[in-house]
Amino acid sequence: MGVVPAIFLGGVTYISSSGVIARTLDDLGWMGNRETPLILAVLVIEDLVMAGFLPFATVLLVGGSAGRVVVSIVLAALVVVTILTVAARYGPAISRAVFSDSDEALLFGILAVLLLTAGATEALNVSAAVGAFLAGIVFSGPAADRARSLLVPLRSVFAGTFFLFFGFEVDPGTIPAAFPAALVLAIVGVATKVGTGWIAARRAGIGRRGRVRAGVALIARGEFSIVIAGIAVAGGAEPDLGPLAACYVLLLAVCGPLLARIADRPAPRSASPRS
Repeated sequence: MGVVPAIFLGGVTYISSSGVIARTLDDLGWMGNRETPLILAVLVIEDLVMAGFLPFATVLLVGGSAGRVVVSIVLAALVVVTILTVAARYGPAISRAVFSDSDEALLFGILAVLLLTAGATEALNVSAAVGAFLAGIVFSGPAADRARSLLVPLRSVFAGTFFLFFGFEVDPGTIPAAFPAALVLAIVGVATKVGTGWIAARRAGIGRRGRVRAGVALIARGEFSIVIAGIAVAGGAEPDLGPLAACYVLLLAVCGPLLARIADRPAPRSASPRS
């Protein structure tokens, strides 16, 4: 691969799946664990990194100059800082304004903020996905709690539709050839994510089991990796990137939750010595 496809591949392998990891934390009952805030902090940082990475990679994909690359990164940083500032200062007020006892009114209010934020970021050549993520940060309190339950069915539908469209871009005959490279990348990805979680938990003074849980929780990759690969494939950067990303995401989307369940098992007690 050339430099530009390699940069996109770096994004594919870097970003963990917030959706898969959040569901795993909830299913395993880890939400109250000491290491969970660290896991969520790492996920937020990764998503914010995407705010600069996606415009940077997109400009490279279309053959932009160095000056245009710098402008796109600075613009993305300004957008992120602006939205985060608004969320910090006016987030509770926006949540109160949108909140309603009517499910329909609340849903339409949240979707209005979502479309406004995502549309603005897309118009500024920052990813609409990053804009949607930043819109979610704005909401808090009862509005966020009610919206979470209302949007779960929509999330499932749109996630399935997105993966369907990505599947249209992948030729099944190319997957076996991409599997060896995807497996090597998956092994490296597991090692680096476990190391990241271990180091973060250790710095917070968390014990060994908590460090292991923090590491394995970050393994899963998912929708954002597919988004990055889809941009590269649609832009004609590297056709082989599609099946490689599909194999990679499939491996870690399955291995991540499985390894988390294994890590959650209590350590076997040593057998008492016979008399």
